[in-house]
Amino acid sequence: MIEFKAGRPAARSSRGMVTSPHALASEAGTAVLRDGGTAVDAAVATSAALSVLYPHMTGIGGDAFWLIWDARAKQVRYLDGGGRATAAGTIEAFTKRGLSEVPYRGPLPATLTVPGAVASWTMAHAAHGRLPLRRCLDSAIGYARDGFPVTARLAYWRELARAELAKSPEASAIFLKDGPTLTNPDLARTLEAIASDGWHGFYEGEVGRELVRWSRANDGFFTAADLSNQHARWEAPLKGQYRDVTIYETAPPTQGFAVLEMLNLLEPLELHRKPFLSADAVHFMVQAKQLAYHDRDRHLGDPRFADVPVDRLISKAYADQRRGLMDPARAVPWDRIPEYGSLAGDTVFIAVVDGEGNAVSLIHSLYGGFGAAVVAGTTGVVMQNRSAYFSLDPKSPNRLEPGKTPLHTLIASLAFRDGKPWAVVGCMGADGQPQIHLQVYHALVDHGLDIQQALDMPRFLSGRFAIGEPRDTLHIEARFPRETIDELDRRGHLLDRWGDFDELAGHAHGIVIDGRTGELSGGADPRSDGAAVGL
Repeated sequence: MIEFKAGRPAARSSRGMVTSPHALASEAGTAVLRDGGTAVDAAVATSAALSVLYPHMTGIGGDAFWLIWDARAKQVRYLDGGGRATAAGTIEAFTKRGLSEVPYRGPLPATLTVPGAVASWTMAHAAHGRLPLRRCLDSAIGYARDGFPVTARLAYWRELARAELAKSPEASAIFLKDGPTLTNPDLARTLEAIASDGWHGFYEGEVGRELVRWSRANDGFFTAADLSNQHARWEAPLKGQYRDVTIYETAPPTQGFAVLEMLNLLEPLELHRKPFLSADAVHFMVQAKQLAYHDRDRHLGDPRFADVPVDRLISKAYADQRRGLMDPARAVPWDRIPEYGSLAGDTVFIAVVDGEGNAVSLIHSLYGGFGAAVVAGTTGVVMQNRSAYFSLDPKSPNRLEPGKTPLHTLIASLAFRDGKPWAVVGCMGADGQPQIHLQVYHALVDHGLDIQQALDMPRFLSGRFAIGEPRDTLHIEARFPRETIDELDRRGHLLDRWGDFDELAGHAHGIVIDGRTGELSGGADPRSDGAAVGL
């Protein structure tokens, strides 16, 4: 056991637990558990509350992906809640508008894919919920209608996005008002419609009509038919093995395979025998990331439209072939193993375990801070800009096509030991997400840290946040040992030295289940406003 002091102890419970990046949202989910709800009921409640309380990171105008452990059926289920491109969403449509890429913000990315999160809520709830959907949405409705305190973190991100939010009259009216509290009564009414009519309450009826009206008024893409065609889909999760732990990750169009590929590349290097937070460990994890992301950029897309060779990419044999490209002595330059993408992106992760042993790993996002920075008319809904991830290159596996879901950075994870659920892990952070999964599992599996220690430990991210920054920049928190940072510099890594804690390193959360006693230990990232709350 490595001696590592966390800023606070892990939360502990034997009856159920929720962790998320906002304490009030975790409380909302735990209240649902206390009322007899399942892990899925609590996850919906937490996700809905975050859609109100954390509008810079998530919302019902975004997408969501789930891993659900059904304790009775002894089965892991993967639910794809990715939004699909509209019928009018074609490369030609952008060419006619004089655009060579999908804009990052504004009504065009906001309407190019239909929001998928609500469809995933209602499908997960229909299959695994127990309480009425209205009960699951009660807290979110109350916070939207009556208001909630604006945290320093929300105020900071709001200020960063002020210029973009100011372009949307509806967004300005909600988010740019002065005062210590924030209300969104329009969103409360939209949530009420979902509470009453489920899927139909969002994609049809008054809300659906207003979404379409707003789209048409802003030269947007989606129509009533596009909304009606949006449904979540049950698919098979990805499964891998790292040492004595079986790990499930979300499948394409998400980048979950990158986590399993990185672990396969690293397993023979025996990181558990290297000093904790050592330069060797970081050096090899960065190079594993380079290889996995190179494969991601070559192959990842919507598997209903592109051939994504996942079985090969997550095989041990493939990792054995690729490992020879890793250099133990020097950093590998970006242009030798190029990968693209950006570390910028904002997301929430929710982990839930209920008293019956069911578990949920849920990732829910708008993509950029405040998504597309627009609110859809009188719905109160902040719209996502996930479609900005589409390529307009006709040769790309991630090229824009009607009905297609773009490459998704969103991933969620579940881990098992001895055939029993052991860990529920996830994070925000766009392209940083697989790297954070890797670092948390490295801490838990290789060095025996508890979940809160694993989330508190210093973190690094390889890649760039902004255009102009080198793509192989290694951002690293100052709490790494000085000798580690100096040695990484000596090996040729392009270092961006962060302070002790940097929110750009992502918000990670998790719950670990003791296989012998069933006791739950929960952690929340100190870089967020979150909390792990147990019954």
